[in-house]
Amino acid sequence: MDFGVVLQTNPPSRRVVELGVAAERYGFSHVWSFDSHVLWQEPYLIHSQILDRTEKVKVGPFVTNPATRDWTVTASLFATLNEMYGNRTVCGIGRGDSAVRATSGKPTTLETLREAIHVIRELANSRSVEYHGTEVRLPWSVGSELEVWVAAYGPRALELTGQVGDGFILQLADLDIAEWMIAKVRRAAEEAGRDPDALTICVAAPMYVGSDWQHMRDQCRWFGGMVGNHVADIVARYGTDGAVPRALTDYIAGRRDYDYQEHGRAGNTHVDFVPDEIVDRFCILGEPADHVAKLTALRDLGVDHFAGYLQHDDLDGTLRAYGESVIPAMREQVEAPA
Repeated sequence: MDFGVVLQTNPPSRRVVELGVAAERYGFSHVWSFDSHVLWQEPYLIHSQILDRTEKVKVGPFVTNPATRDWTVTASLFATLNEMYGNRTVCGIGRGDSAVRATSGKPTTLETLREAIHVIRELANSRSVEYHGTEVRLPWSVGSELEVWVAAYGPRALELTGQVGDGFILQLADLDIAEWMIAKVRRAAEEAGRDPDALTICVAAPMYVGSDWQHMRDQCRWFGGMVGNHVADIVARYGTDGAVPRALTDYIAGRRDYDYQEHGRAGNTHVDFVPDEIVDRFCILGEPADHVAKLTALRDLGVDHFAGYLQHDDLDGTLRAYGESVIPAMREQVEAPA
């Protein structure tokens, strides 16, 4: 299993860069960041600084969307970073949440997402593509390589992910829901004539290493609210019976207004509807041994990559605990049989 860290690009930006550099030192393979241009700072500028100060770590948005940038601009960003730093980028993409809702917009359609994935991937892999009726390529781009990982929850989005994604991003660490969704994605890939085992399966969730469970829950409760935004869209489309597991939909019954100005932040005042049980199921909390146990269970379900959200009051401590205890323990499990 590979490990990534998900950062918010809050000022000062040098602090975000320092965390990204530390992540490589602690054994993380990826540094991700939110891409929500109103709520946080521009991620790609910060990505370039992280790449410049590291050697191997890959960077990418978690996640971008087809609405806030022209697709050719997005592809050019990735191809430029790849030329500068040697193919060390990954594109996480979804329909759009805070980046579009903060300006009173709406998530894009799945068809638009499908088209955007194709255009961005082709251009950022130094290939030509038809765009707005014209064949387009980046004439200066040679040898650029980019994978596109798709963030999805709903049945149709999971199908699209299996059909076109290089990877699947599931933003919660509940074992039962993960098993169901991974199976849906792999089935869709197989039905599309693709190798389901070729898709990278990424689970993302807040990680907090500590012993005070109530404090950790309160610091990470924001995540249940963030996931609830996507779940609310699914319930509005499919209802609460049959289309998705009730373990995912039941908890949003008490959801009311949601303020995107507090999106993704510890202490969010609009997430009281999220119970402790959901925080425990969706996140990875506790002592290092608790993290290793849950990560092992996720790996047994086929998860290749864990991306840990680092948004709470002990960023350095949790990053260090993963580097010194959790990641080495997971590697030891793999190496032991040999």
